[in-house]
Parts: sequence; structure tokens; C-alpha cells
Amino acid sequence: MKNLIINGDPGDLRKDAVIEYDGEQYVCFSVKRQGDWHGPDRPQLWCTIGQEDEREAYARRQYIPMHLETLSTEAEAVSVVDA
Repeated sequence: MKNLIINGDPGDLRKDAVIEYDGEQYVCFSVKRQGDWHGPDRPQLWCTIGQEDEREAYARRQYIPMHLETLSTEAEAVSVVDA
């Protein structure tokens, strides 16, 4: 599992969407939208992503959120495969 901060809005990104980032496909377990009111000029999407086999660990909270690797990218580098 990883935290992914997306600068901008890549389109129809929702919870349980499949995205392609850095040549790999990931499932978005959660999507939190930041910066609509008092933030930067573009919104940020803070996502928890992982592989399908990590879904149960996410659902049971068998991880420590602050210990996940955090990545940051622009919206153009992320493509939504399945919304």
C-alpha cells in the first residue's frame, strides 16, 4: 500500500477505481479531496492505493498510515482505467 498525492484532478477518480501510475495498475482504496476552498489553485487528491490482494489489510486497518510510502505526482501522470 502507498499514499499517492495527485496535484490536480485526473478525471473520474473515485473510491475502488483502478488507476495506472508509473507503469503499474493500482486500486484506490480511499480518495480524499483537499484544497477546494482555501487551498492551492488546483485541488489535491490524497489517495491510499495498493494491489487487489491488499484490500483486506486495508479494510481491517492492518497497517500504520504514517508508515506508508508517500508519492506525489501531477494529474497528467495518472490515468483512470476503470472508474
